[in-house]
Amino acid sequence: MVSRRLAVQSLSTLSVAAFASRANAEQSCEVFTSATQGATTPDAALQLLKAGNDRFVAGTTRNCDMLKQLKDTAKQQSPFAVVVGCIDSRVPPELVFDQRLGDIFAARIAGNFVNTDILGSLEFATQLAGAKLIVVLGHTECGAIKGAADNAKLGNLTAMLENIRPSLKKLNYQGVPSSKDKELVQRLADQNAKDAVAKVTQKSAVIKNLVALGKVKVVGAMHDISTGKITWFA
Repeated sequence: MVSRRLAVQSLSTLSVAAFASRANAEQSCEVFTSATQGATTPDAALQLLKAGNDRFVAGTTRNCDMLKQLKDTAKQQSPFAVVVGCIDSRVPPELVFDQRLGDIFAARIAGNFVNTDILGSLEFATQLAGAKLIVVLGHTECGAIKGAADNAKLGNLTAMLENIRPSLKKLNYQGVPSSKDKELVQRLADQNAKDAVAKVTQKSAVIKNLVALGKVKVVGAMHDISTGKITWFA
């Protein structure tokens, strides 16, 4: 009888723990509202993304009710961050940061560079829609970066890669650049992401003002496609 009672108590304890864990998980899946977005600081937004990537790397991503989130965001969205990333199929921002519907804006273009169209999107995301953080996310083994290193020529790709080549010139590479030089490719990926971060405030007076007021933060990061880990630039 004693052992049976202990077994029942153990099951009860486990049930309470499971219920609490489920409740916490469900709470973490609540969509951002204008109130929670407004209460989020740029630094807090950055911590949310860092914690999300930690979950992604650890294999402990959240299991959220996507249909509920779909309904909850149908009439209004209040994302806390916006990510400028590459179109590469291995680095979708929502997944590598373990975010869900309504959490982040994502502007994706091969080579994650910044031009007028991207800047306009970032101004919308921050000034008009209230996002507190801008992240420029580069990644390892980037095809656009390799194409810029090789000075590839192909239709409209030729003009697109010209957005990346100024970063290559800053590296003062000796010899003929080649995508076969893995060290060069990674150096270029880093430099390109850092240059894009700088351009956000250099080319957008709107965002520069938001940064000066402490309402928005702009940071750069690099995603390692072999590990999923994101390294943040200082």
